[in-house]
Amino acid sequence: MAVHYCGLCRRTSFTGRRHLYSAAHRRRLREALGRLQEEVAAARAAAAAAGDGDGGGAVRRYDPAEHERRVWCLCCGRGVRRDGRRGGLALPQAGLLQHLAGPEHRRETARFWRENRAEAALRERFLVPAEEYERFARALERALAAHQRREEERIRQMAAGIREAERRQRETVQAALQLQTEPELCAGPSVCSPPAGPERDSSHDAEQPGPSGMQPGPDLNWVESGQALTFIGHQETEGKGNVHTGAKPPWLAEEEDGSKQIGPSYEEFLKQKEKQKLKKLPAERVGANFDHTSQTSDSWLPSFGRVWNHGRRWQSRHQFRTESGEKKKKR
Repeated sequence: MAVHYCGLCRRTSFTGRRHLYSAAHRRRLREALGRLQEEVAAARAAAAAAGDGDGGGAVRRYDPAEHERRVWCLCCGRGVRRDGRRGGLALPQAGLLQHLAGPEHRRETARFWRENRAEAALRERFLVPAEEYERFARALERALAAHQRREEERIRQMAAGIREAERRQRETVQAALQLQTEPELCAGPSVCSPPAGPERDSSHDAEQPGPSGMQPGPDLNWVESGQALTFIGHQETEGKGNVHTGAKPPWLAEEEDGSKQIGPSYEEFLKQKEKQKLKKLPAERVGANFDHTSQTSDSWLPSFGRVWNHGRRWQSRHQFRTESGEKKKKR
């Protein structure tokens, strides 16, 4: 008996093509075709809705999470992108409809029906006629044109709103400048009285020197019009004041003692860093309490004999015994 591999069931049958007529194969074929038929029906319904209506639902804003979905084509054995894309716009069901109406899908559908012995009456349900796809394409072009017109109208309205806001802003600035440039009325040659409005002397409203020019300086024309006082001039003390009166800011003033150091030195920082490293080590370790500042000589190592020097060990041992004997005799 011939060996037959069924790609739909993913199994090898030793009964030849008799497997295609088995109940298990027919059940899996119906389930797979049912899933594909649901996708095809949804695509054809979207095409019919785009052709009957104004095409507003045929164009949407592109969203990768929604419009990157793929549909598995059972006949062609590959995934097909469901939605199309035109720039920043998504065309729902356009990709699947284009695939179903193509000649490659028609050939692969005929091959799949022939190899799996599917019902011939069901084959047309998984195909889209060329005339139906042409109607959908024309409706899609009309929907794209209408969407483009709506976007252009929305952009024109936004531009008109921006121009109107700029016009109001210019009028407000011009009105403020006119109020500042109006001449003030003077009561006499030596004493001037400001008007009864919010206007003030232009010399005092002018920008004062210093980094904060938005705040006006002190108003020295506090004298009432009915008093006769002698003006002796502005009394300014050099080196004092604040930034609003023209004095130098404190962050630009020179320090008297330039050698004064702020904060710890670099050596102290390194010592503190070493202490932080030692804190991470176990407290009961060997040598934790060793005083590194103690002074020791170079001869602190004990003398273990001649093992570390040149010569053999037995020579060192005999020499050590000879020396120890001589020491005992001397005692």
